[in-house]
Amino acid sequence: MPEGLQFENSCEVGIFSKLTNAYCLVAIGGSESFYSTFEAELADFIPVAKTSIASTQIIGRLCTGNKNGLLLPHTTTDQELQHVRNSLADQETEEMITDVHGVEVFRQTIAGNILVGSYCAFSNKGGLVHPHASIEGLDEPTTLLQVPLVASTVNRGSEVIAAGFTVNDWTAFCGSDTAATEMSVIESVFKLREAQPSAIIDDTRKSLIDSYV
Repeated sequence: MPEGLQFENSCEVGIFSKLTNAYCLVAIGGSESFYSTFEAELADFIPVAKTSIASTQIIGRLCTGNKNGLLLPHTTTDQELQHVRNSLADQETEEMITDVHGVEVFRQTIAGNILVGSYCAFSNKGGLVHPHASIEGLDEPTTLLQVPLVASTVNRGSEVIAAGFTVNDWTAFCGSDTAATEMSVIESVFKLREAQPSAIIDDTRKSLIDSYV
């Protein structure tokens, strides 16, 4: 079941964290309970690291990542780059995303918004998108992603999905204002009741090992 929490009285937990199947980044600062909630849920499976990006706490809005890598803005400091053990290549944006993440890149809008990363959240199990996304508008991304998509909200009606919510293939964290009905939608579309962390982690580790062999 998704965990409800806050960062310095803010329910926009997706702004202050970045969760993938291979690692989790949590903003420095805030209460220790914010970090410890992630650590308690994830530390047995993946590393959980405190960091800043570009000397700010809004790390969830300034980076994107998956098990294949992490993309950071050019304003990231050398110390931060060293801390997260990553770097950026000098390429066109789409090529960079393809190379780092090992995925195809598609240009899309969500409910007319070009900031697609702010208005959706995806895992390998499903996706949550802006509540005004039409059925017709979801047809193409559903076909491309091959996972079920649901239009909904978080934090009692917030349309900025990624700001108040972060998810991987077996767990999710959302702002403490998230209503029970919103929690139920999240649990359903991401199939969290069926998730088996150990099996997912084993598969992730195998793929990482294979990529280095």
